[in-house]
Amino acid sequence: MAMVVLNRRYLLAAGGSVLAAGMSGLLLPARADGLAPTESMSGGANNYRKGAAIVDRIGKGGFWMSGTVRRAGDGAPLAGQRIQIWAHTTEGQEHEPQSHGATLTDKDGKFRLEMPQIIPIFGQPHGHLAYDSGEFKTVFLRPVMRSAKETSLEAHFVLQPA
Repeated sequence: MAMVVLNRRYLLAAGGSVLAAGMSGLLLPARADGLAPTESMSGGANNYRKGAAIVDRIGKGGFWMSGTVRRAGDGAPLAGQRIQIWAHTTEGQEHEPQSHGATLTDKDGKFRLEMPQIIPIFGQPHGHLAYDSGEFKTVFLRPVMRSAKETSLEAHFVLQPA
């Protein structure tokens, strides 16, 4: 008759194997096949203005907001999608109309809009962006800059059909 010795080293090794093999699915978020959609960020919709005009630039410029818009699942770039951008800047507060503008994505799903330098409000330099065209679910983003000295900020959208 074979005798199994259960010592601490054996139990730790066996337990680690079970966790690595059998429990890994419980430790990672569930995902559908392909690229998962972007979730709206807390505080992203603050001071949103439905229907903000499409503009070539907000204010006098000097700061670049850019990013991409792709479709959930296959990650295909989405052309012609409207992205609204607003922030607390050197030229206005985020609730003021002159601090808002929108742009459209190009054929590669990229957008880029020049605006005044973002400055901290409530201790954080941050921007606001919204996808709100209607073909896909609305998403609000509120990316925070590492430093108020940065002169650009990127945000990326992965959209799911409405």
